[in-house]
Amino acid sequence: MTAFASGKGALGPHSWTWELRSVNGKGLDLRLRMPDWLSGLEAALRAELSKSLSRGNVTLSLRLSKDETAPDLMLNETAMSAVLDALVRTQQLASARDVTLAPSSAAELLSLKGMLDAGSDIDDPAPLVAHLVVEFKDVLSDFIQMRESEGQALFRVLGGQLDQVASLTDQAADLAEQRKDKMAEALRENLSRVLDNAQGVEPDRVAQELALLAVKADITEEVDRLKAHVSAARDLLAQDVAVGRKLDFLMQEFNREANTLCSKAQSADLTSVGLELKAAIDQMREQVQNVE
Repeated sequence: MTAFASGKGALGPHSWTWELRSVNGKGLDLRLRMPDWLSGLEAALRAELSKSLSRGNVTLSLRLSKDETAPDLMLNETAMSAVLDALVRTQQLASARDVTLAPSSAAELLSLKGMLDAGSDIDDPAPLVAHLVVEFKDVLSDFIQMRESEGQALFRVLGGQLDQVASLTDQAADLAEQRKDKMAEALRENLSRVLDNAQGVEPDRVAQELALLAVKADITEEVDRLKAHVSAARDLLAQDVAVGRKLDFLMQEFNREANTLCSKAQSADLTSVGLELKAAIDQMREQVQNVE
C-alpha cells in the first residue's frame, strides 16, 4: 500500500502541485488538504479515491498559488450580447439599402469599452474545480500504477514466505511421524508404571487417560490446517481484487496453529521447527500489512 505520485498544472493565473502518498493501514483513511475556497473539490476527489482504493493511510495535498501580476480579465457577456444583437440589426438595415459593410473582427469587438471587466478579488471556483478534478485522474493513475508495481514485488516475497511455511510444515509432519514409536513406547511404560501403583483403579480408566494424553500430543490436525491455510493464501494472492483484510485474518489462523503445534511438540526438534514456523509466519504477517 506504500506509494507516491505527484503532478503540476496551471489554468489562467493559477498554478498548483499535487502530492498523493500512502502508507500501511488496516482500513482506508483519507486525509485531504485542499484550499477551502475551492468548493466541492474535496468531496469530488474523496469519491475518486474511495472508488479506486480500499486500504491504506492516504494523504492528498494540493498546493495552489495565483500569479497576482497576471491580468485577470473577464468577458462582459451581457454587453457583448447587446453588441452582437446590434451588429445583426445593423447588417439587416444595411442589406435593405444595398449597403455593404466590412466584417467586424473579434478583436475589434473586444476593444469596445465595457467588453472586458477586471475580475473581482474572489474567483468563481467552478471552472477551476472542474479542471482540477479531471487532471487529478492522471495523478491517481500514476499512484495506482506504482502501487501495482509494489504489489508485484510483494507477491513474489509472500510467495517465497509461503514456500518456507509449507516446507516447515512438512518438516513438522515428518518429525511427528518419526516420534510416533517413541511416544507409543513411552505411553506403554507410563501405563505399566501407573497400573503397578494404582491399586483399586480400573485399568480401562487409566488407559483412557493415557489415550487422551496421546491425542493431545497429536499434531495431525494442526499440520492439516497449516497446509490448508497455505493453499488458501496462494488462492487469495492469485485473485485480482483487494484481499488484504482476508490475508490479515488468515495470518491469525496461521499463528494459532503454529502456537498449538509448539505446545504439543514434546520434542526438541519439533519445538525448533515450530519456532521457525512462528518466525516465518510473523515475517509474512508484517508483509501482509502492505497488501491492498
